[in-house]
Amino acid sequence: GHELYTRLSGERVNGERERETPSAREVSAYHFHKAIAFIFHRSFPTMILATPASTHPVSTCGIHRLRCGVSPVSGPAARFVPQSAFIQRFINETWIERFDTHLENWVITLLWTIIVAMYFVGGLVGSFIAGPMAIIFGRRNSLLLNNAFVLIGALFMGLSKTAKSFEMIVIGRFFSGINSGVGFNINPMYLSESAPSKIRGMVALSFAPFTAAGLVVGQAIGLREVLGNDELWPLLLATCAVPAVIQLALLPWCPESPRYLLIDRKDKDSCIKALTRLRGNDDIAAELDEILEEQRALEGQRAKRVWELFRDRGVRWQLIITFVLGSAVQLCGNDAMYYYAVYVFRAAGIPNDKVQYVTIGTGCCEFTTSLLSNLIIDRAGRRLLLMGGYGMMAAFAIVFTISLSLQDKISWMPFLSMACVFASILSFGIGPAGVTAVIPSEIFDQTARPAAYMINGSLFWINLILIGLTFPFIVEGLGSFCYVPFLSFSFFTAIFIGFFLPETKGKTFLEISRKFQSINFKGLLKRPPSL
Repeated sequence: GHELYTRLSGERVNGERERETPSAREVSAYHFHKAIAFIFHRSFPTMILATPASTHPVSTCGIHRLRCGVSPVSGPAARFVPQSAFIQRFINETWIERFDTHLENWVITLLWTIIVAMYFVGGLVGSFIAGPMAIIFGRRNSLLLNNAFVLIGALFMGLSKTAKSFEMIVIGRFFSGINSGVGFNINPMYLSESAPSKIRGMVALSFAPFTAAGLVVGQAIGLREVLGNDELWPLLLATCAVPAVIQLALLPWCPESPRYLLIDRKDKDSCIKALTRLRGNDDIAAELDEILEEQRALEGQRAKRVWELFRDRGVRWQLIITFVLGSAVQLCGNDAMYYYAVYVFRAAGIPNDKVQYVTIGTGCCEFTTSLLSNLIIDRAGRRLLLMGGYGMMAAFAIVFTISLSLQDKISWMPFLSMACVFASILSFGIGPAGVTAVIPSEIFDQTARPAAYMINGSLFWINLILIGLTFPFIVEGLGSFCYVPFLSFSFFTAIFIGFFLPETKGKTFLEISRKFQSINFKGLLKRPPSL
């Protein structure tokens, strides 16, 4: 390893400079090993601490997006989530104690739907305020302040049973949603701005495995034998406070984004200190020069507002890409696949009381591929992971649709359907699950990035709400062909990426910005050339 390093970095070996020209494979291996060293010796604390408090609540608040986001609203799948029945019973018992009368089933369902929906509403609000927070307080400080939302939410939800108030769950869900909305926007922004360009994808995408890990943890501690029971469900809802406390204790030791310090705050000394803390003994001169060059290119500009992006021709293509990718991450049907999973597992002969254990496997699939995607993104590139992910999702969705149509006619079709569920989730994790959130940080410059994430985050939550409201009617209307709209969207998204998304791996922010600038002012919409 040392010999390879010295050959590539130009250091001397035994007093003499190594003159042998390295091969392409050695160059690739060098950058990969350097990325691993960077992560585990320098920025790993930043990556870990910038992530959990915002991603963990998504999976451990008990009734959240991936595990129950669609299914409780939709109905049938909700009965496989134990805390769903407990909370609905709690709502009825609370009402009886207050007014000495039972609630009708439709009223309980309505109140349950409101509880579920408040998380999405909070996420949308969080997306709206994430941009101003990132500009005013900075990236790191915004993540620290964001913990207040989840702590308030955990307090309300954890004490709801003691206080005999289901309204506290609604309030707690709303604040937890705000936390996730802010975190999903600022996490990748902070990480991408703190990473060197050669391994920016790996560092920025590091939030995705933690998000998927939060899903698995949430599924595990939500089991009836752990916290998903009638006595401990308030504690389950309050577990989102744990990573928030850890982050509050440790994140202050991590530096602020160097780019934010220099370009937004005009504080060169603090920028140098932050770079030194992040890079250790590495030479930061070249990276500092690149940030200074970007600062000069943006001289006199301030942080843009959302409506200013829509009027700025200089970001036209970036906005189109953001709208397509920000919508596709929900409209590809991944959440719909989670919805259908319970039916598929039952058809394959898995008992109702065992389905909750099998669903942990779906979370493990997403975690595995998110981790793999994190390791190869700077070698395979963004386009390949996104295009491959959506393409495979479309292919497996076709097979899934066929298997659903023949579910009652061929005995082994349920097992094929189950394989398609896992394959589709694996495909989602390899690209769309995480890479989508990284793209806005790379294709927008420093002044437009916070507003761009506001748009990207808003699309995520709006489309999530849209899927939750419409999917039951899609199932009712299309039956076994209910996945056709999603596979169509996945297919056309893969085509769009192949033609219109430039590759950004290894490029500096300024190089990417200049390339898009030349594209946006060529006239009408044309295919952007590769970077």
